[in-house]
Amino acid sequence: MRATSSVIVGRVAETGLLSSALDTASRRSGCAVFFVGDAGIGKSRLAGECAYRAYERGMPVLRGRATSTGLVVPFRPLIEALSSRFRAAGTPTDPELDPYRPALARLVPEWRRGSSPGYPETVVELAEALLRLLSVLGQEHGCVILLEDLHDSDTETIAVVEYVIDNVADLPVLLLGTLRPEPGVALDLVRSAERRQVATVRELAPLGDADVREMTASCLEAAPDEVPQATHERLAGRAGGNPYLVEVLLADLLDSGQLRRAGGRWEEHVNPDASVPTGVVRSWSRRLDRFDEPVRELLLCAATLGNRFSVTVLQTVTGFDDRTLFSHLRSAVEANIITPDGADPDRYTFRHALTAEALVASLAPAERAATARRAALSLAAADHQLGDEQRQLMATLQLAGGDRHGAARQFADVGRRMLAAGASGSAVILLERARSLAHESDLRSITESLAVSHAEAGELDTALALTAELPPVPSRSDASEQRGETHIRIAWAAVMAERVDEAAGQIRTARSVLGTAVRPEQEAALDVVDGHLALLPGHEGHGRQGSAQDAARRAAAVAEERNLPVVACQAWQLLALLSRERGFDEADACLERMLAVSEQHALPVWRVEALVRLGANTFMRTGDPAGLETARTAAQSLGALVPTQTVDGLLAMNAVMRSEWDGAHEIIERSVAASARVRNLGAHRYLLLASATLAAHRGRRRDMDRAMARFRRAGGEESLLVPLQLGLCRAFAALLEEDREGALADLDASLAWEREHPSFFYLSGRYGLRPLLRILDGRDGRAELDAILASPGADLAWNQLFLGLADGVLHGRAGDADRAARSVGAAVADAAAFPLARHLGLRLVAGAALAEKWGEPVSWLRASEEYFYGAGIQPVAAACRAALRQAGASVGQHRGGWDRIPAQLRTSGVTPREYEVFVLLTERPGNQQIARRLSISPRTVEKHMASLLSKTGRTDRAALCEFSAECAAERD
Repeated sequence: MRATSSVIVGRVAETGLLSSALDTASRRSGCAVFFVGDAGIGKSRLAGECAYRAYERGMPVLRGRATSTGLVVPFRPLIEALSSRFRAAGTPTDPELDPYRPALARLVPEWRRGSSPGYPETVVELAEALLRLLSVLGQEHGCVILLEDLHDSDTETIAVVEYVIDNVADLPVLLLGTLRPEPGVALDLVRSAERRQVATVRELAPLGDADVREMTASCLEAAPDEVPQATHERLAGRAGGNPYLVEVLLADLLDSGQLRRAGGRWEEHVNPDASVPTGVVRSWSRRLDRFDEPVRELLLCAATLGNRFSVTVLQTVTGFDDRTLFSHLRSAVEANIITPDGADPDRYTFRHALTAEALVASLAPAERAATARRAALSLAAADHQLGDEQRQLMATLQLAGGDRHGAARQFADVGRRMLAAGASGSAVILLERARSLAHESDLRSITESLAVSHAEAGELDTALALTAELPPVPSRSDASEQRGETHIRIAWAAVMAERVDEAAGQIRTARSVLGTAVRPEQEAALDVVDGHLALLPGHEGHGRQGSAQDAARRAAAVAEERNLPVVACQAWQLLALLSRERGFDEADACLERMLAVSEQHALPVWRVEALVRLGANTFMRTGDPAGLETARTAAQSLGALVPTQTVDGLLAMNAVMRSEWDGAHEIIERSVAASARVRNLGAHRYLLLASATLAAHRGRRRDMDRAMARFRRAGGEESLLVPLQLGLCRAFAALLEEDREGALADLDASLAWEREHPSFFYLSGRYGLRPLLRILDGRDGRAELDAILASPGADLAWNQLFLGLADGVLHGRAGDADRAARSVGAAVADAAAFPLARHLGLRLVAGAALAEKWGEPVSWLRASEEYFYGAGIQPVAAACRAALRQAGASVGQHRGGWDRIPAQLRTSGVTPREYEVFVLLTERPGNQQIARRLSISPRTVEKHMASLLSKTGRTDRAALCEFSAECAAERD
């Protein structure tokens, strides 16, 4: 008889919680639940119950478990969870997952063949891809992902779990995790999630006496009152309410014959002289003694390998042939000690983690060490190359066998391999383990690798502290070469984190360590880091781009000569940015070279980076987004979420400038939330700015202010985007409210900021809109315009529109009506891609053309009035109508404006002109402000206000303004 319970006892509250969580997940309201408890307390039983109930509801279940062997395998529980689902059900084919397949290929082997290799996706990108996958799987009935033994998990998995916890609320997903209450990152995460109220945590208490009796009865297939009292007291007293220990001790009673069925009932026959087990170790020792010696040897070897063990490794260690090996494994399965691992056909697992621990503990220390040494030597002598997991296992066995220094070297080698593969979190764990075991002769190099791992894992302060502890190294030695490389890599991480002082300090230290005999390839790497550092505000070299450009050119040449393709790409990228001040042709030449190097050396990440920057340059020069679309396709094919979101920000702003409002909104909604989740701060800020600019270009100040508040909270006003915020967003909002002075103030503020923070961004108005407004006001003339035309910023199609209009105004002012008209005509014809900017420009220059009698200002005003009326931007439309009246031209009435009025106002008799006033009341302006914006008299505004109060039934102006705000919210 198997001494296992077929039912869960004593967990009514927990099973109720699971039912509720499954219900909410099926209604697209996801949640995270964690069970915390000691080994054997029943966590896995509850996870199994959750899986069973989910299957009954038709919910997909993905189940994975962390390894308890101490091996560090990035994403092990997640790989197992996805494999458990897709091995049976096949991989999903939903098109929605196409952008995420390359990232998910790291977890789903079936998707690896068709993915492009080489993109080292970040943990957060992978987590976002997993979240999308779970959402797709759960779109019909919800889905469940079960992750067990998280206390043994790798840091990358914990980071993914944290991301899922924080973002699962609106998805049809239940995340259920189990872990022991052991100090570590997993328990810290769960406690933090509980404090933030984003996860439900239940600590599993021991079973009470009545529950132990019920469980024992279930194991014996008897009624509770049929359990002998002595048996119950023995189990309740010794198991401490731990379900696993109840089963183990009960199995010992059954195996030894002390508890047996006679005459239709259970009886306990205790031999007073028998050695009664006093704990689990002695219990397992007795059970092992009943097996044949080969089976006992196999189980002890398996337990030495860990709770989950590979059949291949076990065969290597034991030397059994296939037939003997599987015969012994079947015996152990039939004895209910081990079971095949459903997630991996090459693996078996002990029924409980305590089983393996108890078996190992049953050995005498000397025998335990000898077994571990024998296993380690067998692995070392294997005729196949060991993978990272097997090398970690060998290190663990070496440590158990007493070879601390050999274990340290194995852990360090695997840690460095994981660092090279981008798993910096796992590399930190392994290298810290190696450092604690290392011989003094290995300590320096291990510490250097550990410092780099911390830096690339985002723990820069820890990395700097480690480097500060390093002893000096001899100059012009292999040790100084390695030390210099360490400081260069940490400096690059500091630059990427915009830690100016720390980056500069690491560069100085690297140069000091390397001395005067710096090899050219080292100098190239240093120059690239130093050049990027010079672009950051706060660095003493900021603004001195000339020397950085010379160094970058030398670095590019050396890197290509010495076959350092990554350094070459970094150098060409830097050169492209620095070359913009001399024009886009030179910048594009640098990017084309960067593209060629990346393709020649199969560097897909750098290829995408080159395509993105080439596409951005083309978009700025011509307004054509085709290059950006190509770059986005390339980024998507890699599963590269960060560059994809970066391109989306550029595409969104392009769509705003082209007045493609719906397209811009769709792009922003597609990526703005995801960019925040994956902490892609640069793209997130740009998308928020695009959202604010979209509202500004539609004349919706309230929407712009809300988006600008989000931009400010994301740190946008401390970024290099400030000139765009002022010149492309706020200045346009002011112009669409007919506030030219406000627009010029914003443009002046943008210019002042750029002078203090030199950059190479040309859409801030400095090279287009600002010169036009200053020329219209008579503040600037031909000399100032010629200076702008000679700058690279004048090459942008967006700026050329405003500069062409400015040129026309100056020719008209000089009395050359023909040249003035030609300049305006050419500018407008070339700006067909920018309808709002084109019509706004015509509205701005029409006044000068009317006053100085050149061009076709009446035709321009009529076209602009028609455009802005159709776009719902009433202040500019009204100003155009007023200018037409002043010019003595007829002004047609728009009788079709009724469709803009909400039904409740239309039925109350509100007219289109009254509605124009009503819309402006959301901002609570005075009558004078309304009059200026609609180009009507204050007296007319008073009449419209009185009519609106009467027709809407509002008692006063404040109530009417509040009603306007409510209607605006409904329109949004």
